[in-house]
Amino acid sequence: MTSTSIPPAELTVLSPHDGTPVGTLPCAGADEVRDAVATARAAALDWARTSPEERGRWVRAAADALADHAEEVAGLNTRETGKLPQEALGGVMAGVGTLHQYAELGPVHRGHSLRGHALASDYTVAEPRGVVAAITPWNDPVAVAAGLLGAALVTGNTVVHKPSERCPHTGARLGEILAGVLPEGVLVTVTGGPETGQILTEQAGLDVLAHVGSTATGVAIAHAALSTGAHVIRENGGNDPLVVDDDVDPVWAAEQAAIGAFTNAGQICTSVERVYVHRAIAEPFLEALAAEARRRNADQALAPLVDRRMREAVHAHVLHALEHGATALAGGTIPEGPGSHYPATVLSGCTEDLPVITEETFGPVAPVRIVDSFEEGLRWAAGGRYGLAATVLTGRIAHAQRAIAELPAGTVKVNNVFGGAPGGAAQPRRASGAGFGYGPELLDEMTQVKVVHVEMPPTP
Repeated sequence: MTSTSIPPAELTVLSPHDGTPVGTLPCAGADEVRDAVATARAAALDWARTSPEERGRWVRAAADALADHAEEVAGLNTRETGKLPQEALGGVMAGVGTLHQYAELGPVHRGHSLRGHALASDYTVAEPRGVVAAITPWNDPVAVAAGLLGAALVTGNTVVHKPSERCPHTGARLGEILAGVLPEGVLVTVTGGPETGQILTEQAGLDVLAHVGSTATGVAIAHAALSTGAHVIRENGGNDPLVVDDDVDPVWAAEQAAIGAFTNAGQICTSVERVYVHRAIAEPFLEALAAEARRRNADQALAPLVDRRMREAVHAHVLHALEHGATALAGGTIPEGPGSHYPATVLSGCTEDLPVITEETFGPVAPVRIVDSFEEGLRWAAGGRYGLAATVLTGRIAHAQRAIAELPAGTVKVNNVFGGAPGGAAQPRRASGAGFGYGPELLDEMTQVKVVHVEMPPTP
């Protein structure tokens, strides 16, 4: 894979709220990217030799620095991506918490003692891989970046970070804050669009390519790694199903569906992207879900989509569904005025061949298909090319256990669309990626294991 385009000189971001310019940043070209990788490589040996405890102290200091600038970074995030202020601040503080978590976990990340000869020692050592390229998304830019950066740094790797071109000011300021308290060269940030990202992933001096974002970009990164030999970690797109059984309260189920489909305007990797509801409760469920959507639209409780390009893609899925027999019970039209707002939308009468069902829409859209049994809903939910997460709402333990066993997803949630314990981790499947992208297991992804055998020489 070779670079085919030269990055533009600058990157301008427009506000998704009203279309006004947020600011302009330079795009890193081939020379700047090579220099960034070389800087990280030059710092790698000393950083790897730093004790895990000391690295933990550095990462903890970086977390504290981010906390001191939380309001500033959250404000940039809101201006660039449209994220609601409270949610943007929550994302920054989640990033602070993640950095603190890895600062504690890093020093206790350890190898294993192996059982060999009684007069020999056998064990494994976890060593840093080297230089990590972290390519992070715009929909939760600080929290996601903090996970990859924290795990990489605390295990002794240096990092070149490329934030999304949709929030470069947020990513650049994050890099300034963190790098400002870390040893020189340990964390380097480059800004730019897809061209800059492609140049970065093709660098031979990288040991890890860590990516959270679209499936198409993840596939391109995996192809690049075939040439460079870099270890790949990627969490990519999802098309997460929600299966609603006939024994649950339809109003509560509709609230769960609305939370899953409309939070952050549907711009979450694990958003509910398709709903399979049992025919026995379909009518009250759809009424309640449409009411939830209309309430959010009336209260203007939804953030805008990140830009008009995203809005066009979301609306194309909705229009295609409407042209092929679906009905909009709420939303479904582009509002007048500036910015890239899109209403919470409920589609009934959806069939399995619609892109709004088969692909990742990534907007505040809840496409609903009515099924005649829980088994039918489970069968449809298990289909498709993605495997990020799935949710079932049921009061039957047998149905819950069957869903857990049969749904081919990295995460299965029962009776809570966004439930999960602290420290959880998951392996995406199929087109949704590969490797652990967060949690304690990410420390394993960022290290490589060396097996050691030691015994005494023969006595003369």
